[in-house]
Amino acid sequence: MPLIQGLYAREIMDSRGIPTVECTLWLDNGAIVATSVPTGTSVGKYEAHELRDNDPERMNGKGVLKAVEYLNTTIAQALIGKDPTQQFEIDQLLVTLDGTNDKSKLGSNSILAASQAVLKAGALSLNVPLYYYIQQKYQLVSEVAIPSCIYTMINGGEHGADNLDLQEFEIIPASHIDYESSLNIAVTLFHKIEEVLNIKGAIHSTGIVGGFTPNLYSNTDVFEILVETIKTSPYTFAQDVFFGIDAAASELYTGGKYSLKDRSEPYTSKEMVEYYKKLRDLYHVFYIEDPFQEDDENAWKQITADLGETTKIVGDSLLATNKEKTAEAIKNKTCNAVLVKPNQTGTISETIEVIRLAKEANWQVIMSHRSGETNDDFIADFAVGVGADYTKFGPPNRGERVSKYNRLLQIHQEILHSQVAGSPAVETPPAEAPQNPETSAS
Repeated sequence: MPLIQGLYAREIMDSRGIPTVECTLWLDNGAIVATSVPTGTSVGKYEAHELRDNDPERMNGKGVLKAVEYLNTTIAQALIGKDPTQQFEIDQLLVTLDGTNDKSKLGSNSILAASQAVLKAGALSLNVPLYYYIQQKYQLVSEVAIPSCIYTMINGGEHGADNLDLQEFEIIPASHIDYESSLNIAVTLFHKIEEVLNIKGAIHSTGIVGGFTPNLYSNTDVFEILVETIKTSPYTFAQDVFFGIDAAASELYTGGKYSLKDRSEPYTSKEMVEYYKKLRDLYHVFYIEDPFQEDDENAWKQITADLGETTKIVGDSLLATNKEKTAEAIKNKTCNAVLVKPNQTGTISETIEVIRLAKEANWQVIMSHRSGETNDDFIADFAVGVGADYTKFGPPNRGERVSKYNRLLQIHQEILHSQVAGSPAVETPPAEAPQNPETSAS
């Protein structure tokens, strides 16, 4: 089995022009992998800690040279000679090297870069596609398939231009629609939205993740624009296409209430529940992410009790891809779906634990990008390999987002080829020892 021979990291730019970490790892058989980690704009208080230089004279204080140095010294020295297929062992080593609860010593950005590189190296050492390696290794899903996709069309909040309160307005093609047709719907509607905005004389510039940021009077106006757009297309609203939102409600929360442009007075938690129920009734919004501030627990419980049978109540900042927070939410019934972002927790193994816990609770799993992305398409393979129900990679119009959609297209074709051939297109990776927590049932 090939072993890790070396590791080298460097500072690169994310899609917002903010530094992040890229890591190259090579094996003693000459194989090389490279990976990079995304960064967030709306960062929840329960997320693992990104290590930044905080040097005001360089990169606006956002440099990651300290994280890069840790990768090139402490982490590299610890990983040399390790078997890259032993993901859990290596991730445990990384956590031990850091020694903090929030990864504030080495930084979640340096730790995740190494963890992702090891996972890629494990797949390469067995000469199998990454998604297939993940599926065989963790057995979270019986066979690989492309998840349904959530496409952001319009942005507000921290991702917009002070135009709208809610952070994301999304279209979600019906789950029975195959991936290529789903992407066609998203591309068609994205360009038609621009046409509709032009006709109305509205601003059609885009935000930091690529969604349109129109100057509308209220958040509900967005849904009218989306409905009107769908009517100009070959698709049927609430049959072919549904809506979702990321409220990012922590950004709306001040003094115990939520402020939206939809009315002059702020909303109480109870009134916000009714607001979301209205969106569900009027616009078939069946995906609601972060509807409340993280600590507004009673409101989370209420909306899940009221809408949970028909609507995905998704925890992002509430859960922060954290096993303990997810277990608590399952117990207290504060939501019914988890948004998964590996850089919120810092290692692949910890991310897998959260996904396994969610699946055991019959929750939906949504694999997500971050606002500060790179062209690395790792997250697409990861979503397929763990059997995510949905992916959320943003609109289909920016290179760092499109790289994920293009990778899904490639995987889709490989899966079809495998099905036509009647056997796996690649060799099955050998299973790990049963006592390893990665392969044993939890």
